[in-house]
Amino acid sequence: MTDTTTSLDVVILSNEFAAYADALCQYENPVLNIVQATDKPEQIDTCSVEIMLADPSLAAEIVDKCDNLQWIQSGWAGNTPLINANNQAYTLTGVKGVFGKQMREYVFSYLLHFARNVGGFQAAQCYEGQPKWCKPEFGYLAGKTLGICGAGSIASSLLDVAQVFDMQVIGLRNSGKAKPGYKAMFSAEQIGEFVAQSDYIVNLLPDTPDTHNIFDKSVFATMRPHCVLINAGRGSAINDQDLIEALNHDQLRGAVLDVFDKEPLPDHHPFWHHKKIVVTQHTAAESDAADIAALFHENAKRYINGDPLNYQFDFNKGY
Repeated sequence: MTDTTTSLDVVILSNEFAAYADALCQYENPVLNIVQATDKPEQIDTCSVEIMLADPSLAAEIVDKCDNLQWIQSGWAGNTPLINANNQAYTLTGVKGVFGKQMREYVFSYLLHFARNVGGFQAAQCYEGQPKWCKPEFGYLAGKTLGICGAGSIASSLLDVAQVFDMQVIGLRNSGKAKPGYKAMFSAEQIGEFVAQSDYIVNLLPDTPDTHNIFDKSVFATMRPHCVLINAGRGSAINDQDLIEALNHDQLRGAVLDVFDKEPLPDHHPFWHHKKIVVTQHTAAESDAADIAALFHENAKRYINGDPLNYQFDFNKGY
């Protein structure tokens, strides 16, 4: 270590603490001095911790006791547990730019699954009493409209692929302000018009009071019967019972659900057993320890230099 090398004391509180610790050890300047690394909140010295790299759910268990806390670098895209905590007298930085490639694969896997009717072809192989060469109906993504709710950084990773498939993309964001890459942009108040024009809908909205149950029976009633809803944003965006009733009444074709109000989703929940619902156990875009460590290290340099941290969270806005 040279005389110009600086260091920063860091506490890691995460289910991935070992992977984070290994990834952070490669950095030489600043050296990230790991004071504690655990997945147990009760082991954290709440009186002394100033900087944490943390899972929001674990950090939320102790954040109200951390009187000297200066900064939390979240390892997740969603920070709802910390939003609901009382202590907000610190800087919270989120995660951006690391989930795009995973979300692209996830979303287009299911868009193609439904467009090409993969399930129908699988079922056709099992038909008894009729010719096997009786092809199921299928379609194409070309010419279809993809509606994206939440036109942020993750959503931007879908635009180029949609263009390759000759899809049109429309978006929904709080302001309704136009954005490059979208044929049209709608505000939250225009959600009925937005869904009525969409053949496929991907929800990537953050968890805020304004987005709770934004997909309810009134919105489902305006959907096209062939529409497929993919929820990879927040479980709170969907009214569960309204979705089930809409599917039962053929107001939309199907739903792919990755996130839920309560996780793990209870075994007895009707989503598991509904023939028009695919459950993917919060796997759409899992964080990679090396990616999060790189983002954290960049912010650590900014922190030491007194520069604004990247991806600062606004507690008032909820994102």
